[in-house]
Amino acid sequence: MPNFFAPCPRGLEKLLADELATLGAAEVRATDGGVAFSGDWPLCYRANLESRFASRILWRVQEPRPYRNEQDIYQMALGLAWPRWFDVACTIRVNVAAIKCPLKSLEFVTLKIKDAVCDKFREHCGERPSVDTVQPDMRIHAFIQGEVLTLYLDTSGDALFKRGVRLHTNIAPLRENLAAGILRLAGWKPGMPLLDPMCGSGTFLIEAAQMSLKIAPGIARHFAFERLKNFDAAKWEEMRQQSIAAQLPVSELPIYGSDLYGDELKATHRNLEEAGIREAVDLKQANVLEISAPEEHGVLVANLPYGERMGELQELEALYPKLGDVLKQKFGGWNAYLFTADLRLPKLMRLAASRRTPLYNGAIECRLFEYKIVTGSNRNRTAD
Repeated sequence: MPNFFAPCPRGLEKLLADELATLGAAEVRATDGGVAFSGDWPLCYRANLESRFASRILWRVQEPRPYRNEQDIYQMALGLAWPRWFDVACTIRVNVAAIKCPLKSLEFVTLKIKDAVCDKFREHCGERPSVDTVQPDMRIHAFIQGEVLTLYLDTSGDALFKRGVRLHTNIAPLRENLAAGILRLAGWKPGMPLLDPMCGSGTFLIEAAQMSLKIAPGIARHFAFERLKNFDAAKWEEMRQQSIAAQLPVSELPIYGSDLYGDELKATHRNLEEAGIREAVDLKQANVLEISAPEEHGVLVANLPYGERMGELQELEALYPKLGDVLKQKFGGWNAYLFTADLRLPKLMRLAASRRTPLYNGAIECRLFEYKIVTGSNRNRTAD
């Protein structure tokens, strides 16, 4: 049975492990930054199609093995059956990640693995695959931990947070799988009212609407496993058709989004239209400091701006206490989840966070702050 590894945003490992187990994965084991598991090839297809939290699904083609130098790594890669797995016409790219690697140059390691793959094909069929570092057909991932190497073939292609529907984005959009994880950590479920008062390009809204309508996150895109020689096209098409048949009709949902800026709201409109779910979400242009709760109870979620320049920091210092007042005065009975890299937030908000969940947006350390808003007062909230 093939072995796989699914990387994910740090902080979402347990959510991903539970999700993969629900999909039918065996030997599920969460580690820092991802989840190892095993399963058959239809499970690999399903994980790519349905996982909301994984960044990729990597097939482990070389078990962890010790090496001494770059030549050992070359020989290890040369010994693998690359021509049995994909055609020489496929373009390739090699990615190397390392923790405490004693070798001097990861670029040289990357080159040696690429040479080994090309030499293997030349041995096998007299030709070598071309390299494409931008949009390759096949991505080969090497992971070095100390003096141990593991090799993977990427079955996803583009990262899985690229759902194929959010085409219009702002400068620093939240990745879709992280947004899905935040919704789950917030305890939000389909049918519960959801408000994003600073919706940007609409990531939270799109993820929530797709969850509500049972739209698989990967239904609008292609995957690298479709180029593998063992690809079962009939099984994949059957899986896709079953997924499409399970979708619910698009209808108005208790999902609300607003933003101060018209350009951001236009991007959200376009993204929802591209995804075919525009009528599911209630959108309006509004200042976060002037909005009211759209329903009696619900979940408010926001990816707060965090400034890097002095002027931006001063603006945020003025915004946070006002935002805290809005939550106290207008959102009694709601649970608010604020995601930010600005760890000064609770002090400046003048509200006690009942939970602080460490998460990473790429390499940036962030927190998801939970505020359970009591009608009329917030004095008795539980501090962290």
